[in-house]
Amino acid sequence: MPKAKVYDMTGKPVGEVELNEAVFGIEPSAASVHAVVRAHLAACRQGTQSALTRAEVSGGGRKPWRQKGTGRARQGSTRSPQWIHGGVAFAPKPRGYSIKINKKIRRLAARSALSAKARENAVYVIEDLDLPEIRTKGFVSFLLALGVSGKSYVVIPGPRENVIRSARNIPGVKTAQVNTLNVFDILKYEKFIVTREAVGGIEEVYV
Repeated sequence: MPKAKVYDMTGKPVGEVELNEAVFGIEPSAASVHAVVRAHLAACRQGTQSALTRAEVSGGGRKPWRQKGTGRARQGSTRSPQWIHGGVAFAPKPRGYSIKINKKIRRLAARSALSAKARENAVYVIEDLDLPEIRTKGFVSFLLALGVSGKSYVVIPGPRENVIRSARNIPGVKTAQVNTLNVFDILKYEKFIVTREAVGGIEEVYV
């Protein structure tokens, strides 16, 4: 069964916690992770691009010149795509890029990402994470005491305003709640910092 060290706010180890093997100890499924990350990135696309087709461009109702006898190529409208100020051939239109992913695949991808972090010893369990005031410097001190460098994904059990607002201006640090965990972010950030209470919430959701 995978284990992780438990630290306090000063970065001192205070114990060890056993992680649920069904969530943090499975063989990662690369296919499910790929599918979910691909769907996430597709959903981030706005899909608002738009251009006018020849049917939508104003003008062009009269034939520019007669069909035969001029020596020039036949033309039916000055709004054809080959003309300046003409419409766009195969013009892009607003559309949705979302990809449907089955719930079982999403859950498997989340467990795979968490298991990969546990294998890399990148899971840091905090006894309790709370700050008395909104202070970026205080959160930076906490990360330094923990010995964490690089990108960090901080997971808290619920909305803790002081933690969220203290961490939001730190480059490479992102906070999330148990119910907003994201496979893409789990993989993107090098360190997975989670409170003991949040570990229980994650295991409850994904078992």
